[in-house]
Amino acid sequence: MGRWCAVLNIVLVEPEIPQNCGNIARTCAATGSRLHLIRPLGFDISDRAVKRAGLDYWHLVSVADYESLDAFFALHPEAAEDLWLATTKAPLDYTQARFSPDCWLFFGKETAGLPEAFRLAHYDRCIRLPMRQDARSLNLSNSVAILTYEALRQNGFPGLCGTGEMKNL
Repeated sequence: MGRWCAVLNIVLVEPEIPQNCGNIARTCAATGSRLHLIRPLGFDISDRAVKRAGLDYWHLVSVADYESLDAFFALHPEAAEDLWLATTKAPLDYTQARFSPDCWLFFGKETAGLPEAFRLAHYDRCIRLPMRQDARSLNLSNSVAILTYEALRQNGFPGLCGTGEMKNL
């Protein structure tokens, strides 16, 4: 019988920029996180498109896509119990969040963020990355990387190597 292992879940709601998704997929590959994509997507994720883009790490990423947020929650009702929404509009900064090892981190599309009704329905789970007031936002892939590594840090970086080859020098 296999041993259950917690896995962080990264959910991109209607992502638009393929380079951001590629960078996020690489973060997922490096951390063992799952990537969930909510349609519509601003790019093609077919095998042919992935090969053409040279994403040589794509095979290391567990990727699933869904037609809508409703379709996503129909397949993953457990996500509603342990989710965090990244938004520049949030009342709390991310250091106030206590991430579980297998929580669900939601990020909105680059031009509009997460849908307002979704944010309001989960008001107490909305978090932001502190930044200057006159800065609109960070790049989506940077935001995902910061929150992914914070969630993993809070849980002791489960399943990840904490040292490099220089350890034995």
